[in-house]
Amino acid sequence: MKTRWSRREFIKSAAVAAGSVVALPNIVRAETLGGNGGTAASERTVMGVIGLGGRGREVMRAFMVQPDTQVVAVCDAIGSRRQASQEQVNQHYGNQDCQAYLDMLELLARQDINAVLIATGDNWHSCASITAARHGKDMYCEKPMSVAITESRAVADTMKRLGRIFQCGTQRRSISNFRFAADLARSGKLGELKELHAEEAGWGMAQLYDTILPEQPQPPREEMDWDRWLGPALWRPYNAETYTRGFWSAHVDFSGGSITEWGSHTVDQCQWANSADDTGPIDYWKEGERWIGQYKNGAKLVIRTGLRFGSCPVRYEGTEGWVETGDSGEIDAHPKSLLGNLGFPGGYPPDNHVRAFLDAVKSRQECISNAEVAHRSISACHVANICKRLGRPVKWDPAKEEFPGDEEANRMRARAYREPWYL
Repeated sequence: MKTRWSRREFIKSAAVAAGSVVALPNIVRAETLGGNGGTAASERTVMGVIGLGGRGREVMRAFMVQPDTQVVAVCDAIGSRRQASQEQVNQHYGNQDCQAYLDMLELLARQDINAVLIATGDNWHSCASITAARHGKDMYCEKPMSVAITESRAVADTMKRLGRIFQCGTQRRSISNFRFAADLARSGKLGELKELHAEEAGWGMAQLYDTILPEQPQPPREEMDWDRWLGPALWRPYNAETYTRGFWSAHVDFSGGSITEWGSHTVDQCQWANSADDTGPIDYWKEGERWIGQYKNGAKLVIRTGLRFGSCPVRYEGTEGWVETGDSGEIDAHPKSLLGNLGFPGGYPPDNHVRAFLDAVKSRQECISNAEVAHRSISACHVANICKRLGRPVKWDPAKEEFPGDEEANRMRARAYREPWYL
């Protein structure tokens, strides 16, 4: 994704931005970048953070504790988040060097920043990722990486073309109990895989809606930049409820609801367990309250609720046994001998996934949740959503990434973009 603005226009836009945001960065002190006995500046990953809601601040903390990383800039369309996060960064480092930006284009124009954390709402993930790549940045992007199939395909193609490092925030690929379960399935110890169960989010997001809320007076741009918050989504009148998570996370303009919310993680795990990182199910239908996708190898992806072990649980069933785990860190299997002598701590730290990204930035090797892998996983979720919204079975060709002979479904692979943003 790119805008129709030239680089000259980007810089001009940064210089005349409204409010107190300073377009040019402060000089970063030597000790800030490790010049006084810490990690050498040349070895540090200098980062900006785009999107500063609760999840953004949590992952930002995981980056800041890494000794070879320095967060120097934060960006959000909501003023209170910018200020709080700027203070959080400055307090952590014991200085006043962190710059706060309203517009991500100003942050991305900084030559000293070589990587960004993107933790905006779902609506911005693909657009921000492609824009960051075009500015020469590597990125760790929160899930889901797209709201439509064509978006994440564009992200994957852009990362490959420009040689950028991309890590999707599907951090369960870096958590020991999830890795153990996927390895069991991939090793053949469960026998022939029959069903891979992926939990979908179960709180008020099952039904996607397209409500347009009544217009309210817009606050000052420094307080809330409505145009930048909407980004590539269709224009909607300002209403403060729109940017509450309970609204946008189940709205077709901004998200994919319950299936993409947890499916970004759980379907991703099932794809991995089924050795399907380069493909996806080919037939989708509904069985009761479950959404089924069948792979070419005969295994079924079962998107459902009611699994055990905390949030985002998964279960893999084969002809010789099964295994189930989740965010609680607990794991169960049949036969029990499959578990062996487990010697790892389960649970939900994001730090390993963050560390893996930083290592990849240095080595230039692909991440475990790279853009192509993440695209295939979120595509499986999007196709399930299309099946759900159409209310009928659909067939999917993972190689061509189209619904054979189904024009109605094919139109739903993409969404309209608002200028100046486009794929």
